[in-house]
Amino acid sequence: MRFIAGLWRLATAALCFAATYEAWTIANRWAYFTFQTGFVLGIVMLWAGAASLLRGIQPPAWLKGCLTLYAVIAALVAFFLMPADNPSYVPQILGIMTNTMLHRIVPVMAIVDFLLFDEHRRFSWHYTLSWLAYLPLYMAFILIRAQLWPHSGPAAGGDPYPYAFIDVGKIGWPQFGINVFELAVGFFVVGLVLFIIDRIEPKRVVHA
Repeated sequence: MRFIAGLWRLATAALCFAATYEAWTIANRWAYFTFQTGFVLGIVMLWAGAASLLRGIQPPAWLKGCLTLYAVIAALVAFFLMPADNPSYVPQILGIMTNTMLHRIVPVMAIVDFLLFDEHRRFSWHYTLSWLAYLPLYMAFILIRAQLWPHSGPAAGGDPYPYAFIDVGKIGWPQFGINVFELAVGFFVVGLVLFIIDRIEPKRVVHA
């Protein structure tokens, strides 16, 4: 089973790197939450895959759970808050849009990995709170970047805000605050669900 887990994780890592390759030539793509977290998820999955195949040390439970949470959040945001991808301008690899890889395929693979291959009952209750730490850091990064480089993109017309629901120039500060609060609640709820599933799942090590 550890070979299956290892190959699954390496495949997930490959998709993460393939889906974020565009950022290496277009720097403003790193403004996207999914590019940042997707690339880090790729590193974590590469680590986990190699550890499974070589009987090495797995990534810390907190880190693995955190990136799984962010992958799920990316999928939910793409489904509920973002317009459908346009194949006329979204890059494709083997006929699959990179956005589809990052927002749909990778989150599903991360969840399957969490359910089937992770050792469970390792999450502490406070993970549901500490996993939220990146959200204010990301928002601060976006706001500071928009002030320093107001025409840097990646949105249309050089708009520096990567997502319409946090574009302060268009929605105003009150709505921005509401949207960020709702995102934080969403992060917490999804994190709580992961914590509960982790507690329900049998404690096992399938990659040993």
